[in-house]
Amino acid sequence: MLKALKTVWIVGFMVLLQHHAVAQGGRVFLQKVGVLDSLYSSVLQESRKIYVQLPASFDPGKKQKYPVAYVLDGEVFLPTVSEVQNYYSGGFTPEMVLVGISNDKHRVRDLTISSISSKYGMPFNGESGGATDFLRFIETELIPFVESKYPVTQYRTLIGHSYGGLFTISALVEQPDLFANYLAIDPSLDWDGQKLSDEFREAIANQDYRNKALFVSLSGQLHMQDSKVTLDNVMQDTTDFTLFARSNIAFSDMVKQHAGSGLAFDWKFYPGDIHGTVPFPSLMDGLISLFEWYQMENTDKINSFDTPKEELLGIIKHREQKLKEHFGYPEPPYPEELLNVSGYMNMDTEQPEKAKMYFELAIEYYPESANAYDSMADYYEAQGDFTSAIECVTKAYGIDGGEFYRKRMEELEKMATEAVN
Repeated sequence: MLKALKTVWIVGFMVLLQHHAVAQGGRVFLQKVGVLDSLYSSVLQESRKIYVQLPASFDPGKKQKYPVAYVLDGEVFLPTVSEVQNYYSGGFTPEMVLVGISNDKHRVRDLTISSISSKYGMPFNGESGGATDFLRFIETELIPFVESKYPVTQYRTLIGHSYGGLFTISALVEQPDLFANYLAIDPSLDWDGQKLSDEFREAIANQDYRNKALFVSLSGQLHMQDSKVTLDNVMQDTTDFTLFARSNIAFSDMVKQHAGSGLAFDWKFYPGDIHGTVPFPSLMDGLISLFEWYQMENTDKINSFDTPKEELLGIIKHREQKLKEHFGYPEPPYPEELLNVSGYMNMDTEQPEKAKMYFELAIEYYPESANAYDSMADYYEAQGDFTSAIECVTKAYGIDGGEFYRKRMEELEKMATEAVN
């Protein structure tokens, strides 16, 4: 709509921050993250809690579906993932539905890959080794539950920290097609004599991991009792104090040696962070890394008024094809609002052919949007083509049925009559 959009617009790719005030019990909170939901698991023989966060732009009337990220230890990490998305989604990562899986009960049991009786020479009496069942719960119960109830596609990301990171990498070994992206934060790869590294070494030598991505991080806590141990010399240490870090580094080196597997792999060391703080930077860097292909390119050419229309169209269509190849389904290359704004910007700078291109693309990618047709009507009105303008507003009215569009049709018909007379 020309009214609200023809103010001052800066053409660029921006992430819009949205904070919501929520009233509860007479108090107002700046932001609340994650709606509690639950399901009963026949696999685990218990009810499981999840927390679901929809994108800020979600509009049930648009019937839009989003990629989905499953976050282990969701009651702890979902708010951080949500905050990263608030800043980076749209330009660096796609908007996503976030599903925080609660692991406040039976955490070690569910996230570890084998049953052990000792750890670091000490007795280990807790439940362990339930990762296979927990992955089966996610595959056969949780994912179908989420897909039947929430606006998600089948493009999935899995995120886990510590034992959750161990589970995340294990899921890549056991069910590589279940998720597209795996983000393992300071994973406990020392578990059971580095058992998972051995399993992954065999898998990566035989598995095709094209279109899969893995990000692994390591905190700076290389040796809890000796600050002289650094990334340069930690692999020469043979004590249990460095086994956690050495397992992580050895795993990274092994994956890098199998570049032919097609796996998009990234590893990052955070010397200033400890195990408990490394999730924050890892989530930011990890999501940006996993979705590097999603990031917008050629923004300088799109922002330039001198770029020919044909070149702009080529950039947009290239991005459309790139997103389709990665997601596995068609996805608009840019938000409707951005196409809309670009159209009005080019009208203001007296480049009508570019403006028309942007408005036509908005209709092509968002055919159920009344606003897209109304913006196209603004273009035709500016060109004096009232017949085409009326046709566009009529389509907008057929979609929306609002009083605004009815009155707008009447105004345009009156203008068309006056133009003839």
